[in-house]
Amino acid sequence: MSVRLPTLEQIDDIGSDFGLVLTADEIAAFQQAFKGPLASYGRLEELVPPALAPVAPRSPGYRPPPSENPFGAWYWKTNIKSGSEGLLSGKKVAIKDNICVAGVPMMNGSALLEGYVPEIDATVVTRILDAGGTIAGKAACEDLCFSGASHTCASGVIRNPNSPSHSAGGSSGGSAALVAAGEVPMALGGDQGGSIRTPSSWCGVYGLKPTWGLVPTTGSMPISYSVDHCGPICASVEDVARLLTVIAGHDGWDTRTIAARTGDYMGALAQPARGLRIGILREGFGHPESDPAVSETVKQAIGRLAKAGIESAEVSVPWHLDGPHVWSGIILEGAAEMMLKGYGVGSNVQGYYPLSMQEALARGMGTRINDVSPTVKLVLMLGEYMHRNYHGRYHSKAQNLRVLLRRAYDEALQQFDALVMPTIPFTATPIPPPDAPLNTVIDTALNMQANTCSFDVSGHPAFTVPCGRVNGLPVGLMLIGRHFEEATLTRLASAIEAAGDWKLN
Repeated sequence: MSVRLPTLEQIDDIGSDFGLVLTADEIAAFQQAFKGPLASYGRLEELVPPALAPVAPRSPGYRPPPSENPFGAWYWKTNIKSGSEGLLSGKKVAIKDNICVAGVPMMNGSALLEGYVPEIDATVVTRILDAGGTIAGKAACEDLCFSGASHTCASGVIRNPNSPSHSAGGSSGGSAALVAAGEVPMALGGDQGGSIRTPSSWCGVYGLKPTWGLVPTTGSMPISYSVDHCGPICASVEDVARLLTVIAGHDGWDTRTIAARTGDYMGALAQPARGLRIGILREGFGHPESDPAVSETVKQAIGRLAKAGIESAEVSVPWHLDGPHVWSGIILEGAAEMMLKGYGVGSNVQGYYPLSMQEALARGMGTRINDVSPTVKLVLMLGEYMHRNYHGRYHSKAQNLRVLLRRAYDEALQQFDALVMPTIPFTATPIPPPDAPLNTVIDTALNMQANTCSFDVSGHPAFTVPCGRVNGLPVGLMLIGRHFEEATLTRLASAIEAAGDWKLN
């Protein structure tokens, strides 16, 4: 591919788009001025950038038939091993399908990427293989991850193993469903508004959104740089600790991870939680959409922790109710600019850019944009509307307000070792029928994030732990900790796990 000198007409069109009024002589002069900079692009085409080379040989695997995929949770099955021994030896791990695995098709739940095969392994994939883990396949996810439910995936609806007529949650629904179904003990998810915690809560498994910047997202498709997280979804607290130990820490590419402080997550499993204090977040209960039975189940689980010597008291953080508004201001324009208009990579971020993924998404947007889900269309149009008409004002204001949101939680966490609330105020919702009205499709994809999305903005670690059931559907309790204190959350999660009197399935 070579960069061509623009025609006089193209220069005039570009100038006109910005309101420039150029004479014919000026247009010709600019065409000549373009030649020098464009020579650099010619040289760039000749240079070879570094690549995230795979550490293990592999076959591409296969798309499982329905008989092997009863919940629609797999996108692709593989059996990739490095031969190394380590903390994940003998463990099968499913990788959310927004994370690159070399030689294995990646769709990110979207028609826009159908047929794309990356040539790189994401950092987290390399770390899992180096630690002896087996990559069992790609877990299906929502269309470009823009849904908190599980009905917008282009490869088909993802069903909850606890009740196949109900949502598995999103956007990491395939990851949580595979763990809940017992097909793998571990999976990776991504979280920008609750996409690790929602499906983990609704499927009845353990999901940790780490501190922002603890786990590198190098080699993954983002949504918005300032709220992207990657973390574990597992069948036990111990497996969360194992997987987090392996994937956490700076990788030399993701500049968000420069400040990462890793902890002894495995050691935390053996540390009693006696003496820790938890703050019951008043604003985490009593949302208009809250199910009183879910709130009561969470409160009963908190009450059982007293037997383990854990103290609790109510705490108020009024900013929690404004957190979703701050999140909306950041993610709508952030996603439209970085993921959609930025073709999955954005710009002006110091990090690794998967060029083939960028080009594949650009092709898809040019040919199949009408095949995307209603939630993708919503984010694209609403984000662009705000950008065109308000010039980034609200995105910028929300980015400034995130400091106050983070500070409000930090102040509460000076009194407590963790905050606690329901992960999702209600249990898994029924999957909308194929002929559901557009507004129903959109609302059921985005109506569950009142407690989760604020912590993508503030960056605090958030751990959802199964704590009971309502009408046969799992309920999740969410723990919020201080930045980079995942080990403390692990101690508390272990106590909840030990105090539980209900079964995963």
